[in-house]
Amino acid sequence: MSRAYAELILGGARSGKSTHAQRRVEQLAQQSALNKRYIATATPLDEEMSNRIRMHQADRDRTWQLLEEPRHLSSALMSASTSDCVLIDCLTLWLNNCLFHGDWQQQRAAFLTALQETPAAAVVMVSNEVGQGVVPANALARQFVDESGWLHQELGALCDSVSIIVAGFSQVLKS
Repeated sequence: MSRAYAELILGGARSGKSTHAQRRVEQLAQQSALNKRYIATATPLDEEMSNRIRMHQADRDRTWQLLEEPRHLSSALMSASTSDCVLIDCLTLWLNNCLFHGDWQQQRAAFLTALQETPAAAVVMVSNEVGQGVVPANALARQFVDESGWLHQELGALCDSVSIIVAGFSQVLKS
């Protein structure tokens, strides 16, 4: 079995990264007659996040298969089939969830292994680029920025394609 095609899409808040990622999955799925599978990591902890989730759901048609998995991405990824094109949105929410539950290092290691072993035909991942601002003042925020940056570097090395979205425009960093 060959390794799945993997793509990482980075960007800031409201940059257009999720829209870009959905279009990429739709292109890949159409090109190879694949199912579109959406793995959502968000948890509706407040009304604002609930509204964001509803907005993302409204952007997808009924042909998408939805799996909500806030922490165990490795299991979710391994449950895909060879006829699936998987979109994971978003890795930084997943990181936040794992840090909160105290199992980040284990979940990260399991995910990186699963990404290399998944039966899925393609995996497109969305993540927030948070390391371009000032160094945060508190330790937890610094840990979040550091872990996010290290994860992006590891994924960038593994992925076939990496791009960053700014103001709705994609800049390819690796292809």
